[in-house]
Amino acid sequence: MEERPETELISIPATPRVATPEIQTPSGQRSPRLQGKSSTAWTPTSFISPRFLSPIGTPMKRVLINMKGYLEEVGHLTKLNPQDAWLPITESRNGNAHYAAFHNLNAGIGFQALVLPVAFSFLGWSWGILSLTIAYCWQLYTLWILVQLHEAVPGKRYNRYVELAEAAFGERLGLWLALFPTIYLSAGTATALILIGGETMKLFFQIVCGPLCSSNPLTTIEWYLVFTSLCIVLSQLPNLNSIAGLSLIGAVTAITYCTMVWVLSVSQQRPPAISYEPLSLPSFASSAFSVMNALGIIAFAFRGHNLALEIQATMPSTFKHPAHVPMWKGAKVAYLFIAMCLFPVAIGGFWAYGNLMPSGGILNALFAFHSHDIPRGLLAITFLLVVFNCLSSFQIYSMPVFDSFEASYTSRTNRPCSIWVRSGFRVFYGFINFFLGIALPFLSSIAGLLGGLTLPVTFAYPCFMWVLIKKPTKYSFSWYFNWILGWLGIAFSLAFSIGGVWSMVNSGLKLKFFKPI
Repeated sequence: MEERPETELISIPATPRVATPEIQTPSGQRSPRLQGKSSTAWTPTSFISPRFLSPIGTPMKRVLINMKGYLEEVGHLTKLNPQDAWLPITESRNGNAHYAAFHNLNAGIGFQALVLPVAFSFLGWSWGILSLTIAYCWQLYTLWILVQLHEAVPGKRYNRYVELAEAAFGERLGLWLALFPTIYLSAGTATALILIGGETMKLFFQIVCGPLCSSNPLTTIEWYLVFTSLCIVLSQLPNLNSIAGLSLIGAVTAITYCTMVWVLSVSQQRPPAISYEPLSLPSFASSAFSVMNALGIIAFAFRGHNLALEIQATMPSTFKHPAHVPMWKGAKVAYLFIAMCLFPVAIGGFWAYGNLMPSGGILNALFAFHSHDIPRGLLAITFLLVVFNCLSSFQIYSMPVFDSFEASYTSRTNRPCSIWVRSGFRVFYGFINFFLGIALPFLSSIAGLLGGLTLPVTFAYPCFMWVLIKKPTKYSFSWYFNWILGWLGIAFSLAFSIGGVWSMVNSGLKLKFFKPI
């Protein structure tokens, strides 16, 4: 398909914060139209300098200052792809700091936090807390890098992680490096959410109804189907901004059930045979691989960086009000709450169960040791919160895949997706994940391995991107710091992947197709 020539369009903004004209999109949202090219050598206000204004009288000076402010606002011309006005991620650009906080919380915290005490059982108190703290600070720094690189090149917004990777590493290499991990983090997480959500719905039904409700209860696969159907219904919301309410629900439920789990665990009597010494294994190699797998669990607890640029793309951006300001405000609030969930779950869970922690995490430990001490109502509420969180997380992690489907369609047909086409894509994607879940029931068992393979998205690639795009002075502190962090992230990815393979083999994993546990 031939590319249509870009046209220059300058219009007086409707509000002071919006500098680009808007068009109506198929879902009724408004999105900026394609703008002309911006020049790095000349700006609309370059001729209005303080030296130029100094000899002019006060009234004339006031007029020119006002005109300068207007030209700065209108002159922030961003080169946009007109196809972006048709796609779910960039269709609506009325996001704000609150939306950023909701989306980052929903994407950054979830079921993976519940297995952090398992890592502590192999690392112990000191190394466990130190590793979790370093990982938290490291990923917060790389998130700041992604927020800053969203508009690193004047007149260009990198709306997707793959786009930024292509700009940094080259079109072909960037695609190969970023495509697989981002697809897994989206589609793989969605499949895992179906497995966890379906099984949790089954447990919730059993707790609430008991044996008297039905003599022929639904099977696990049927509960997967029920959960998938609910996900498909919610996925009909058109774009990323439209699911802000769902992200808020996901964030609140995640914070609530994480807090409930560690508070209930700490408030109960500890098992008599508890010990806080790291688990001892028969050989040095086994211990080393176990430690690497534990570090991989900690690294896998921090996710959501593959969605940072997509979240920021939903916000308006002007010369005076760039999008990185509200995005970083929302991200700081979100990761404050994430820290308030992850650290108590890890520390409180290890304190309550020590190295008796089962491999399933703190939720399994709570039910194994205290199921008779906790009221059924609290257990049912905990399960229900997990279900709500899985439903909400499915939407935000699936949005990049929906965006890819619709981008392929619109590039071929040169028109936006109709409601029926959009719904068809989302129904197809939901059932693909459903069939993957029942065909590959061992998917959750190899999460550590796949988490190691996708670790560079969070810890390594952003550091390389900063050096390649921002180009700090060679051999400066920033240059050394980012190169070292980037290569450390690659080395840890390889080590954690090896640890995940060892853990998978050591646990005697059997691949039983179409026989979910």
